[in-house]
Amino acid sequence: MRPGICISTARAFGAQLEETIPFAASIELLHNALLIHDDIQDESEERRGRPTLHELHGVPLAINAGDTLLMLALGPMFQRCQQYGSRIGQKILDFTLRMAQETAEGQALDIGWRRDNRLDIDVADYLRMVMKKTAWMSTIWPAQIGVLIGGKGRVDPDIITKFAFFLGTCFQIQDDLLNLIPNSGYGKEAMGDLYEGKKTLMLIHLRQNSSPAEVEEIDLILSRSRTQRNEQDVRWLYEEMEAKGSLNYSRTVAEALAGAALYEYSLAFEALPASLDKDFMQALPLWILNK
Repeated sequence: MRPGICISTARAFGAQLEETIPFAASIELLHNALLIHDDIQDESEERRGRPTLHELHGVPLAINAGDTLLMLALGPMFQRCQQYGSRIGQKILDFTLRMAQETAEGQALDIGWRRDNRLDIDVADYLRMVMKKTAWMSTIWPAQIGVLIGGKGRVDPDIITKFAFFLGTCFQIQDDLLNLIPNSGYGKEAMGDLYEGKKTLMLIHLRQNSSPAEVEEIDLILSRSRTQRNEQDVRWLYEEMEAKGSLNYSRTVAEALAGAALYEYSLAFEALPASLDKDFMQALPLWILNK
């Protein structure tokens, strides 16, 4: 999805396919590097239907592989920047540095909330975290890079930012929902977010719509470490989410975000010539909802 957003946005705004490939490659390589570290931080056991790298080879080797990939990932992008001149090259670098900071801050929020067992997280906190942790890396940055290389500096990359934010946030909520469905083809440990105690939208909604006694039980479960949370704890949380409408609430929010993304798409892409790349970008919100 991430390199696809970069390629299609760039082509829709006038780039040739060949010039988009190094940028798309850097985006995908960087994403995979971050996944290696993310799996270690979350103590995840499965990724894309297979054991995570640290489960296969241990944490030290996995960290080393992630570090190496991080250092090498941006090479293709920065090498190609030279052909666009210093002004556009500097903007690409600036957007990349902004993405790096936002992504690190979002990951710090997510991990910090779990470490400190923060129980006062609300929907606004969650959306802020998702914008930083997910949207900047997955949708905003790839789309902005696409506008820069496609528009050759003649188009303000912020034209795409709202569309990409709504798209990325919709993606994360849908991802959180898929995590709770066994055998969904999701590729990660089923209900891993509940085992990890992640503050997802559905967990926030559950806590806000439970009785004092139920909130006490939720907080007790969340106060335990991952290894102390058992299948019974996780099953109870999931069943309560179903009973309290937390899953349906999250689906409704995701659908609203997809609708907002489609509206922003019309503003950003409407004036561009018809193309398969425009069609691809327009199709993304509904694809995310139905994946």
